[in-house]
Amino acid sequence: MGREALCTARVGSETEEVNALLESTTVVLRGAIKRKWEIAALQNLRVDGEELRFEIGEEAVALVLGEKEAGKWLKKLQTPPPTLAAKLGVSADNPALLIGPTVGTLDPALAEALAGGITTNLREARMLVAVLSQASELPRMAEFHADMICKTVWVVHPKGPDADPSDAVVRIAMRGWGYVDNKTSAVSAALTATRWVRSEPPPPKKRVRNR
Repeated sequence: MGREALCTARVGSETEEVNALLESTTVVLRGAIKRKWEIAALQNLRVDGEELRFEIGEEAVALVLGEKEAGKWLKKLQTPPPTLAAKLGVSADNPALLIGPTVGTLDPALAEALAGGITTNLREARMLVAVLSQASELPRMAEFHADMICKTVWVVHPKGPDADPSDAVVRIAMRGWGYVDNKTSAVSAALTATRWVRSEPPPPKKRVRNR
């Protein structure tokens, strides 16, 4: 969501100047009062004059944002976040072809997102969704995509310091094959996805064959 404001905050019996941040799933206060609340847990959201007000647990909260800014925060807080399917751009009218994973089962969140927009036809697919279980699968994925008409591929892989493949490995490989990244999305607690678009002709298969 991405809004931030220096403001007076009243949290229960405390009143202090804080830096308030509206993030994708949380409201965060930094400074003299420190809090982090899940947006889904906020109750009785409303604007009262220049204040954004809500309750969370036993605490009543007021953020003095100004009438206009408080209204913007309220609108964002009350707008449901986009679904994973919407983030990926997958639908019945914009179907994806799925490859992977080769280890384990498909992540439940990703399975739900793809449920209404999967095709097995290479010519009908508007994108490739490749779920990678290890770095050695990158060349196979690139070779597979080279046979598709669509230029877009979502590379889905584990996240974290010990991820295989790591963000750096994926980035080096994909850019080396003429792809440009233009969007990232969290898939679940374990997986992340990056959208890559082929900006150059597919590389010769001998350059990307898995050995």
